[in-house]
Amino acid sequence: MIRLKYLLSALLLSALMFLPNLAVADNSTDYSNSGGTLAGSNAGLTLTGSTLIAVTSVSGGGGSINGNLGTVEFATGALTSGSLQMGGTLAAGGWFTITGNGTNGVGNGTLFTGAFSGPVTWSLTTLANGTHNYTLTGVLVGSGSFSGINGVTVQLTINTGKGLFSGSTLISGGDTTITSSVPEPSTLALLGTGVLALAGGLRRKVLAR
Repeated sequence: MIRLKYLLSALLLSALMFLPNLAVADNSTDYSNSGGTLAGSNAGLTLTGSTLIAVTSVSGGGGSINGNLGTVEFATGALTSGSLQMGGTLAAGGWFTITGNGTNGVGNGTLFTGAFSGPVTWSLTTLANGTHNYTLTGVLVGSGSFSGINGVTVQLTINTGKGLFSGSTLISGGDTTITSSVPEPSTLALLGTGVLALAGGLRRKVLAR
């Protein structure tokens, strides 16, 4: 029986060694925010008071949850090139937080917290009607109520009318997409079945002796 225990322990250890190589599926969730004030200077841009209004499962088939669900706030690093009026690049760093308020099944507390992992793009587009669109795009690194986060991107678009960005403006909305990796259920089931079958075979062989 002691030998059987050693064999089963070795089998379990071998199975655990294969876990990093299990097939995984990417699950993307989109977090939409609306309103809030974007303020800034050459030291960086800061978004405050923006409401989390929708949580949408992009690839998981879970649909969309809407309402006043929490807040989205962030601060970027300092301006490294260009200008806030004409567009430029902001440094990595700063911070980024998505917070849920427990409404409609959304978690109550921090859903994601992190920082910009690389330069943040702040671009200007002048539309045909003479108004100005600014778009902030960046990639984040961090953690939250997800399993195996492997990608987070944020995009914020605002229109300042016919005037250029003057240091503070109200935003219309933004989107943050978080991609996480989770083991495929079929792979986990196959692994579990295989381990049980091998364990049963070993036990019968040992008892037969």
